[in-house]
Amino acid sequence: MPVLKNADPLDPRAADLRRMKLVALACLLLSLAGLALSLAMGARGPWAWLKAFCEAAAIGGLADWFAVVALFRHPLGIPIPHTALIPQGKRRIADSLAGFVRDNFLHPDVLLLKLQVLNPAERLGRWLREPRNLAQITGSVRAMAVEALSLLNEQVVRRALGEFLIARALSWNATTTAASVLDVLTKAGRHQDVLDGALSKLRDYLATPEVRTLVAARLVKFARAQWPKATSLVDTIANVDKMADSLSDKLALQLVEEVQTALSQPDHSVRRQFDTWIEEFVGRLREDPDFARDVNAMKDRIVQSDDVRAYLNGVWTEVRATLETDLHRDDSVLMRHLDQSLGALGDRLSRDPGLVQAINEHVMSAATRMVDGMREGVTQHIASTVKSWDDPSLVRQIELSVGRDLQFIRLNGTLVGGVIGVGLYAITVVMQG
Repeated sequence: MPVLKNADPLDPRAADLRRMKLVALACLLLSLAGLALSLAMGARGPWAWLKAFCEAAAIGGLADWFAVVALFRHPLGIPIPHTALIPQGKRRIADSLAGFVRDNFLHPDVLLLKLQVLNPAERLGRWLREPRNLAQITGSVRAMAVEALSLLNEQVVRRALGEFLIARALSWNATTTAASVLDVLTKAGRHQDVLDGALSKLRDYLATPEVRTLVAARLVKFARAQWPKATSLVDTIANVDKMADSLSDKLALQLVEEVQTALSQPDHSVRRQFDTWIEEFVGRLREDPDFARDVNAMKDRIVQSDDVRAYLNGVWTEVRATLETDLHRDDSVLMRHLDQSLGALGDRLSRDPGLVQAINEHVMSAATRMVDGMREGVTQHIASTVKSWDDPSLVRQIELSVGRDLQFIRLNGTLVGGVIGVGLYAITVVMQG
């Protein structure tokens, strides 16, 4: 059974309780002594008045002593019925206390009213506009981030990150994404910009001397391989190599002119053919399951290749090194961005009532759900905790909290009882006289 924390012997409440107990006991003993003295003196004349006061005071003091002690324990250790009320009623007290907290502190209407008056969004905005508060946040976030990075098992994280990225890549339907991207390109006409870029590169490539030299060499090689006798005969008349150079120059020129024509004419046949090819390709991506399967299979082979796996395994090392380097810098980009974002949020909250209202509504909604979910849990926790306390510790803690005031009941019972006793005796004297 859990035990409450023992009372501190230096607890000022314990000293106050002992002092008040001595005062109440002294009053009771004084009344008993006065009663004994009055009886010894015959209880007549003035002694009769003292007897009436002390007798009633002793009865009142004893009755209140019994009542106070009966709350916490059995008087004189005798198990009198309806005594030791707190230990015996601990379970009922626990349920009542838990219900009181639930209905008066955790009731949604009470908490939401407090939140509404608090206006958390406006308070947050004012708090974020203080530079020292922003510095406190960024400093805490920096420290936590550095600590988190140092605690992470790099090998485990690297393996988990690599497996996660590969799994996501394998589950990715590349054909659907490609079709969507091409749809966007074709609808905006950007695919023609891609074609323009390709044609421009091709034109520039064909215009280089290296290409003309390469084409001439291939022509000569092809001619000598296919028509060796004819090329030998031509060599006797003219130089085949020079003829090939001239032919390659003219061919390259014609090709460059054709590409330039395609670039300058929006309705050129090359562009129309390109449009048709793009449309057919998108259609195959969307409607041809065999083609889609082949594309995804190629994607899967690339993802599962050793080079890609090695790269993915090294991603975390690069990310961690970058994060650590940045976090240890005084001018950390991440912290500066966080500071600017929070500062901007604070400024916006100061001038955007709509945002303040929206945040407050979200807070109220979240608080409602949270309170509804935690009310019964907190209630059960309070009840079960109180029920699990051992009786002596529970009694001691309650007695330290309210026992001093209860001793005033004993003191008042002694004094008030005496006054009432004198009053009643005076009435009897008047009636007899």
